[in-house]
Amino acid sequence: MAGNRGITKWGWVAFFLAPSLLGLIVFILGPVVYSLRLTLYDWNLLSDAKFIGLDNFRELYHDAAFWTAFEHTLTFIVLYIPSVLVLAFLTALLLDQPLRGRAWFRTAFFVPVVTSWVAVAVIWKWVFNPAYGLVNYFLSLVGIEGPAWLIDPDTALYAIIITSVWKDLGFITVMFLAGLQGIPENYYEAAKIDGANRWQRLHRITVPLLTPTTFFALIISLINSFQVFEQAWLMPERFARRGASVIVGEIVDNAFRYNRMGYAATMSWVLFAVIFTITLVQFRFQNRWVHYDL
Repeated sequence: MAGNRGITKWGWVAFFLAPSLLGLIVFILGPVVYSLRLTLYDWNLLSDAKFIGLDNFRELYHDAAFWTAFEHTLTFIVLYIPSVLVLAFLTALLLDQPLRGRAWFRTAFFVPVVTSWVAVAVIWKWVFNPAYGLVNYFLSLVGIEGPAWLIDPDTALYAIIITSVWKDLGFITVMFLAGLQGIPENYYEAAKIDGANRWQRLHRITVPLLTPTTFFALIISLINSFQVFEQAWLMPERFARRGASVIVGEIVDNAFRYNRMGYAATMSWVLFAVIFTITLVQFRFQNRWVHYDL
């Protein structure tokens, strides 16, 4: 075909890719590179940027508020990820059964995923209300006096974790459902012929063949967890936010409340370095527990 080789071919390729590449460069790669340069400056948006070298990184190293937010973020990750993965796996197993109304249940579980955090925050602030909320009401039925979830700094983070698990459960469940439906049925048939019971089939077939899905869900959940922000910003009362501060919240505060763009950019790049390193480590060791059915 004429024009499918050499300069002409690559010219057409460049022509069709140019709009997307231009947007990528102008709106993503350009700001990313500029933010890296900004880590070396003190800039408050109103005056000229002042070059300060690595002072932003030195200040960050001694910033107690940042490390407290980092600790809260790690607590969120440690409690959120195992909870959402295990619950999503169990939910997917249930929804994969030939139940009446299965399609309706699948849709119902996914509705919170597409609901905005503003609406979710309003609903769950009522659910966690210490006086008339549903959570404390159910706790009172078993003789437990519920805490002031979103008012007390000591419990605000746990309320956020519970809400996050509820909202994201449907998203991870869909991943596991896709993984379950991708497992060949002949594996289970062969296991039944060999006398394997339900637990043995789950342990020896389902769990190993779902490890690629589990790995993907783990990576996505981990990256999203490090960037947790909306629920920590919207749900706690103002005086309880110190108990639920997160890294992205500190970045937003320094950038748009204190007008410290260089310092906020430094926090952003430290967060990127942490996420990038952990993701690389996970990919490096995935062969030890992820099994692909080739």
